[in-house]
Amino acid sequence: MQWNRSTTLGIANAACTSCQGLGLVMDRSDQEIPCDCTLRAIFRACLTGFVECVALGERTASVSWEPCYGPTGGRVFSRKREEFIADFLKVTERVLTAEEYRIFRYHFLLGADYILCCQKLNMDRGSFFHELYRIEEKLGRTYAQLKPYPLYPLRDYFGGQIEKAGPLPLTPVNQRARGRLSA
Repeated sequence: MQWNRSTTLGIANAACTSCQGLGLVMDRSDQEIPCDCTLRAIFRACLTGFVECVALGERTASVSWEPCYGPTGGRVFSRKREEFIADFLKVTERVLTAEEYRIFRYHFLLGADYILCCQKLNMDRGSFFHELYRIEEKLGRTYAQLKPYPLYPLRDYFGGQIEKAGPLPLTPVNQRARGRLSA
C-alpha cells in the first residue's frame, strides 16, 4: 500500500493529536509513515468485514465466477467470504505472538469485555488496553501491507482483479479486439 495523504486522510481519527487528523506522521529519518490511529482504523475495518462475513454464514456457500486476467485469461470460481474469513484468521495467527493471540481471541473473537479479559489474563486495565492498541496497530499494518493481495482495502479484496503471470501480450488479435488495429 502506498502511504500518502490520499490513502490515510479518510480513515485517520480527526481528533488524533499525533497526526492532527491527516493520518501520516514523520519518523526519525523524516519519512512519512502511517499514524497509529490510521493503523487501528485499518484493523477495525478488517474486523468489521470479518464480523459481517461470519454473520452471513448461511450465505457463504455462494460461489462467484470472476474473470482472471493474465496470459491465459479465463475465469475462476471463488468463495470470497470464506476466503476472507480464513485469510483474516490465518494472518492474525501468524503475525501475533502466543500471548497477543490469546488477548485477540478473548476480546475480539469471543467477545469478552475488558473486565473478564483482565481477570482471565491476570492483567491490570491499563496494561490490557495498551496491549490491545499495540495488537490493533500491528495487525492494521500487516493487513494493509500483505503481499500479493492485502486484506485492506476491503473493496479491492472483494472486487479486485485476480492476476496470473502478467498482462496479456499485444498480439495482432488482442490489438484488433481493443480497437487499435483495423481489420
